[in-house]
Amino acid sequence: MRYYNNTLIDNKQGGTKHTKSSSLFKSKAILLLLCVSLLFFGCVETEQEKSKLKFNISFSEDANDQNLTGRVYAIISKRNDRDLFLQTGFTGVPIWGKNIINLAPGEDAIIDDSVFGYPLENIKDIPPGDYYVQAFLNKYTEFKRSDGHTLWMHNDQWEGQKWNRSPGNMFSEIKQVHIDPSKSQTIKLICDKVIPPVQVPPDTKYVKRIKFASKILTEFWGQPIYLGATILLPKDYDERSSVYYPVNYAQGHFSLRAPHGFRVGDPNAEDERNRQNSSFADYWLSEKSPRMIAITFQHPCPYYDDSYAVNTPNVGPYGDAIMQELIPYLEENFRII
Repeated sequence: MRYYNNTLIDNKQGGTKHTKSSSLFKSKAILLLLCVSLLFFGCVETEQEKSKLKFNISFSEDANDQNLTGRVYAIISKRNDRDLFLQTGFTGVPIWGKNIINLAPGEDAIIDDSVFGYPLENIKDIPPGDYYVQAFLNKYTEFKRSDGHTLWMHNDQWEGQKWNRSPGNMFSEIKQVHIDPSKSQTIKLICDKVIPPVQVPPDTKYVKRIKFASKILTEFWGQPIYLGATILLPKDYDERSSVYYPVNYAQGHFSLRAPHGFRVGDPNAEDERNRQNSSFADYWLSEKSPRMIAITFQHPCPYYDDSYAVNTPNVGPYGDAIMQELIPYLEENFRII
């Protein structure tokens, strides 16, 4: 006998009695049949485990008449004391999110048990019961950056990169429903309400606010990017028109509040923060306080509520923009030494 191309040949009989390949084929066929059987029964089990619950989320044409790219959320809560999207964060309100690409008005984005959530990872983990439910849509903007990268991200609307408070984002009415993930149920939610523009506090005698589009950052991001500042002026600033003052630049996260919490209010207020702010205001306007200007910066980026005020390859030339545009603007418009 001899092997030829893995085939066993019987020289004496002049023919093929059996082959090594046929034995291998039989073994492989049995193994394949076993795998198919396991796969079949595994699929049956998976289908049984899958939840029939789903959230169909859309947005109305009245709220936005353009196709949108962004992210939709389904949120549930036991409380209805305020919008559910304002209960997210550290409160542990269950929320599930899904990216959408070029979604048309009236078209459904489906959140089912294939969508990841937190703190409940899967909607099938929802304990049966009565809940309040609400949908939210976070709009993204296309950024064609000067470094060749194109990104879809949330474009700050002067809210400090808070997606659940950003003007233009949409949300639905709150519904009260009974949820049982083991039963077939489709919860339809339509985002037909729009968050209004940020109301910037009006200027006062001592507190001023500025905002402008940065040429440096706009060129990098391919979309208008804004810088701003809140300025706290010293006592008698208007009366002493020829005097220039030293300046204290304070860096922190995005806020439109006055520097150092300056606020003229009731020192006897029950709120501790109000008392502290009023106390600081009393000191700032007293004869004991050194005469100076205090300024906080606003420089939210598409990633976060502040850029950390430095140049980076991924965030862009924020350090240059602040040093070459924002500070010179402030020095030109206020009497800063």
